[in-house]
Amino acid sequence: MKNQKMLWNTTQAVLFGVVALLWMVSGPVAGYCSEKINEQGAVSSNQTEQTVPTSLSFLDAAILGLVEGATEYLPVSSTGHLLLAQSILGIAHDPASKKAANAYAIVIQAGAILAVLGLYRTRVRQIFLGLLGRDTDGRMLALNLVVAFVPAVVIGLLFGDTIKEYLFGVWPVTAAWLVGGILLLALDKKIPHTQAGLDIESFQWRHSLGIGLMQCAAMWPGVSRSLATIAGALLMGAGMGAAVEFSFLLGLITLGAATMYEGYQSGAAIVTHFGFAGPFIGFLCAFVSAWISVKWMVGYLQRRGLSIFGWYRIVLALVVAAVLVTGGK
Repeated sequence: MKNQKMLWNTTQAVLFGVVALLWMVSGPVAGYCSEKINEQGAVSSNQTEQTVPTSLSFLDAAILGLVEGATEYLPVSSTGHLLLAQSILGIAHDPASKKAANAYAIVIQAGAILAVLGLYRTRVRQIFLGLLGRDTDGRMLALNLVVAFVPAVVIGLLFGDTIKEYLFGVWPVTAAWLVGGILLLALDKKIPHTQAGLDIESFQWRHSLGIGLMQCAAMWPGVSRSLATIAGALLMGAGMGAAVEFSFLLGLITLGAATMYEGYQSGAAIVTHFGFAGPFIGFLCAFVSAWISVKWMVGYLQRRGLSIFGWYRIVLALVVAAVLVTGGK
């Protein structure tokens, strides 16, 4: 029995070490390697091309922050809404500013992340106690979050640049809104929101792996990380409350890693194009709107289910598609 316990603790330590390494690779190390590999090309490019600063008014910054925070944890896709908002505001009008705007959208996620960190501080404290060996449930939850996080790291490192190049556009987002809306309606009909299921303490590694694989679908802009993870948890047998909570906690890790990665890689570009004040205002607005959105969503989903978000996505997709077909870009 003692040997089994030692083996179990060793296995967990190795897993956490691997994830820590992957997180570092997805951040500073990846940024450093990318910088070195492209150094010569960047030098020659800078000699022939000047970066034109993009004006980001305080109102634009506030709008983007409010949109990010309000939609980050709703199953409607914050990335899709931000791309739409950028298009309407006319922010990303050339390749350089588009790249900076996409990075800006990810970095202001930090405000939404801190909001969830504050709302779920008791659960986060339990996780830290688990990592210290002082809370069994917290340790199991931490391990499950690690298992769910790994697939996104692997897929992101392999295909992240390709996704940004080909899928960060209004048409791919619109298609994802439509398909995701239909899936939400089907899921809400198949699994009633009042149905009892696994609580978060009952999750096993196979449940977490299934949720993590589903989260990879959210790398297609417009799918929604919340939609993918909540749907994955429900399909794995979780109750609505547990599905929502696990999705939010997993978001702390996934979004935190993405924010660190983009901040390191594109921080200079963001400041060059948008300055310091704009991103800071966006951060604050994202924090406030995310706090309100999350508190509302937790209660609403347990009372009413997912159908309203399915219909919203479908209507939004049809409206945006109609605008694009009749003269939009």
